[in-house]
Amino acid sequence: VSVKRSVTTQSNSHLSTQMKLLNDNKQFKKALALFDKHTKNNAEIFSSSIITQALKACTHLRDLERGKTIHRHLVSSHTKNDLYTITSLIHLYMQCNDIQSAKLLFDTTTKKNVTIYGAMMKGYIKNNQAKKAIDLFNEIETPNEIIINLLFNACAQLGTLEALNLVKKVSNAIPKSFHSNSILMASLLDAFMKCGDIEHAESLFDKTKNKTIQMYGAMMKG
Repeated sequence: VSVKRSVTTQSNSHLSTQMKLLNDNKQFKKALALFDKHTKNNAEIFSSSIITQALKACTHLRDLERGKTIHRHLVSSHTKNDLYTITSLIHLYMQCNDIQSAKLLFDTTTKKNVTIYGAMMKGYIKNNQAKKAIDLFNEIETPNEIIINLLFNACAQLGTLEALNLVKKVSNAIPKSFHSNSILMASLLDAFMKCGDIEHAESLFDKTKNKTIQMYGAMMKG
C-alpha cells in the first residue's frame, strides 16, 4: 500500500507541476486538457494542488460551469476543507460574478484565514460591492498588508466621507514597516484622492522618498 501511495504522490506532484507550467504560460485550455486526461479513472485521488491548478485555469477562462463540476465531483473529503482549494473556488466564483456561491462557500468554511478573507474582499471589490469588503475587513483581528491594501481599494471605490475617515484611521494605525510597501502606499494615495482629500494625498506623496510609477499614477488619476 505504501508503495502505491508513493507512486500516486509522485504522479500527483508531476501533474501539478505540468499544469502550473501551462497556467503560468497562459495555456489554460491545455492545462484543463491535461487534467481531463488524468481524471478519467482517478477522480478521487487528486491532491489539492492539482485541483487548485484546474480551478485557476477555469477562473482565467471564466468557465463557471466547468469550475462548478470540479467543485461538485472532485473536491473529495480530504480536500474539501483545504484552504487553498476554498480560496481558488472563491476566486473562480467572484471572477465569474457568482457572488452567491462564493458567499455560501465562505459562510460554510469554519476555519477562515486572512487569505480566504482577502479572496472575498477582492471579489466584492471586483463586483463593485466595496461596502461588503469593508464589512469583512472589520471582522479581521490582525490584518496584514494585503488586507489593508484591499481595504484602501474598497474605500477608493466608495469615495465617501465615511470611507475617507476609515482610511485615515487605518493609515494612522498601521506599523511603520508597512510604509515601505510601495503598492500599499500607492493604494493609500489613490484612496485619499478618490475620497477627495487632496491635501493628505499631496502631503503623503511629498514625504515619500522612493516614489514609484504607481504612486505618480494615483496622483495623476486622482
